[in-house]
Amino acid sequence: MNHSPAVFSSAQRALARLALLRFGSLRMRIAVLYASAFALVLTVVVALASSGLSQFAHASAARDLAANARVFDEIISTRAGQMGDQAGVLARDFGFREAVATGDAPTIASAIANLEARAGSDKAFVLTLDGDVLGAGGAPVAAPESLWNSLDAGHSRGIIRSGRGFALAAAAPIQAPDLIGWLVIAQPLNRAELDRLVELAPIALEAKVMDASDQPQWLRGERPGAVVDHHEGQHALYYTSDLAVLQDGIAPRLVLRHSLEATLAAYAELKWLLVALAAVGLALVLGISWRVARGVTEPLQRLDEATRLIGQGREVSLAIDTDDEIGRLAGSFNQMVAAIEEREREIIHVGLHDGLTGLPNRKLFTEQLTNVLSRRRPGEQVMVAYVDLDDFKMVNDTLGHPAGDTMLRIVADHLREDMPDALIARLGGDEFAILIDGIAEADSLGGLADALQRSFARPITINGQNAPGGASIGIALAPGDGVDGTTLLKNADLALYRAKHEGKATYHFFEPGLDEAARRRRQMELDLRSAIRDGDFELNFQPLYSIVERRLTGFEALVRWNHPTRGRINPVEFIPLAEETGLIVPIGEWVLREACHHATTWPEDVSVAVNVSPRQFTSSGLSGTVLSALSASGLVPQRLELEITESIFIADVEATLATLHGLRNIGVKIALDDFGTGYSSLSYLRSFPFDKVKIDKSFIDDLGTSSNAHAVIRAITTLADALGMETLAEGVEDVSQFEVLEREGCRHIQGYLFSKPVAASAVARMLAEGAGYQRQLRA
Repeated sequence: MNHSPAVFSSAQRALARLALLRFGSLRMRIAVLYASAFALVLTVVVALASSGLSQFAHASAARDLAANARVFDEIISTRAGQMGDQAGVLARDFGFREAVATGDAPTIASAIANLEARAGSDKAFVLTLDGDVLGAGGAPVAAPESLWNSLDAGHSRGIIRSGRGFALAAAAPIQAPDLIGWLVIAQPLNRAELDRLVELAPIALEAKVMDASDQPQWLRGERPGAVVDHHEGQHALYYTSDLAVLQDGIAPRLVLRHSLEATLAAYAELKWLLVALAAVGLALVLGISWRVARGVTEPLQRLDEATRLIGQGREVSLAIDTDDEIGRLAGSFNQMVAAIEEREREIIHVGLHDGLTGLPNRKLFTEQLTNVLSRRRPGEQVMVAYVDLDDFKMVNDTLGHPAGDTMLRIVADHLREDMPDALIARLGGDEFAILIDGIAEADSLGGLADALQRSFARPITINGQNAPGGASIGIALAPGDGVDGTTLLKNADLALYRAKHEGKATYHFFEPGLDEAARRRRQMELDLRSAIRDGDFELNFQPLYSIVERRLTGFEALVRWNHPTRGRINPVEFIPLAEETGLIVPIGEWVLREACHHATTWPEDVSVAVNVSPRQFTSSGLSGTVLSALSASGLVPQRLELEITESIFIADVEATLATLHGLRNIGVKIALDDFGTGYSSLSYLRSFPFDKVKIDKSFIDDLGTSSNAHAVIRAITTLADALGMETLAEGVEDVSQFEVLEREGCRHIQGYLFSKPVAASAVARMLAEGAGYQRQLRA
């Protein structure tokens, strides 16, 4: 079968990755680490042991060589001693001394031959005092005169040079009775003789006797008696010693050589045994390391697997099998998992629930709404109610934010009690949402809405004070008002907007027309912003008539909007929207500046009144805006009158009073508008010294139909006179109303009886015709 190189390359890469993966495991790394560490230590131990064995063998061989060298020296010395003793016996023989003394050559030769035979020597001779050599058979004695000095000096043993090389010699003096010569016996130190001597040594040796000049250069300089280690072909030890000489001109040395190959070979088996033991130990340690690594890594593998499963969102618990660190780690892991799960539950709960009331938040409500709609069966309806608490801002402003939080919790508890099967959520602030599913087509939707209203209308007591209850509710139904959560919530919000405009504590079901109304509202907001930018507003002025002075004393500035396409738009349509969106603030600032500017063209005894909305009053910088308008126009502050309603006191009474006093201090007059329509009108009259009180039009309308209206007007004017305040009646439309107001003590009137609001250009004409108004009233 033919395989391409690419196939083999891919297979090799796969095997390499597999090997890397296996070696990359913690178990393998631990086992390899332990085994490598042990192998390193074992290698060092074996190396040290092997080196120690080699050094021990070397040292042992060196000691043996030195000891055997001394033995060899003893053998030579002993041999020389034996030869000397034998020579001495003959030298003391009377017949031999006589033969030497008489020069009896045959006798000398015979005696020497017998001595050579007995001593195993191949040369013996007599050296006379005259230097003559007697009885020397065989090879001649080389330079016999060189022996004379040593012998004369008393030396009796040593090395001499013979015809066949160096020889061990021993000498004995011949005395008859005086010294007449020396008997010298010699034994050649050739290879055969040295081998016989070496056989007597306990270790394998090679012996040579060499002149110092004949020795190798590396050995020549070594100190005699020292063991020398030398490698030349073979590893061997050398020992040299100087030999005693009986002849001048020679320097013989005994050189012993001992080969280390055999000695070290004897320790090789021990080395291999150490290596085998090391291999067995390494295998044992590898097995133990693998077992230990498995004991460590298997729990870690379980921990790794558990961590992976946790990452997948599955529940995991590790079994605790031991009390050691691994067991404690497993226990800590289980505790950590439990803590993580608890924190996750808390995080999920916090992320899906309102922290104040514990109700589901918008996210959870939206998810549940989507699920409910997906499970809705044919013939069933789903109700979504969007709720906004009435007067909740007043609770926060009057009782404080902690009281508002308490109220929200109480409302949530009421809803849980009254609507146990509904999903109730707090969407934020004072907004709630209620989801009711499984509603049959025959069920009463109005009954469900009434039940919701009753739940919100339950009495609430906070810190001993009754808090206003009630809520505005917008309701949308699936599938009629939408089949998805987004549409239902939007339509419920539109219905809520209509419910709030219809009055407090009411509910409203979504109608298709509400969507169109919301679209128009959004378009009107865009148009309002364009009008502010493009200057599409203008001011109209309605005269203020003084009954006491019988003349026009001022005008109230009223904003009008000339839409580019729709024409004049009624303030009732856009003022509430401007209040809601905050656009009333820039509009109010423009009205204030324009009113001051126009008033500067009027007589100095004519003032201008400007309405200040609650939203404008609570915005920062009202005092600065007033000062800026007065400064830019040049109008004196006493000719400017600001009309406010009692609703400005709801937010922050102390801050409101501070602002009012600040305006009063610069000379601006303050009028309380729509007096009598609120719950606390009288208390506000005590809180601040208003310059004027404007009686609401509703009381003026009742003058022709109710006798009590006269008493109310009388009470208001009497109270105002007592507090030093002027009164002005709004909405006066006929003479009969004027007469009653004049009779009951009202000082100023305003209404269609005199004039509707007119353009700024008509003010001058009205001021000129003021006397005509006076004649008309008298008539």
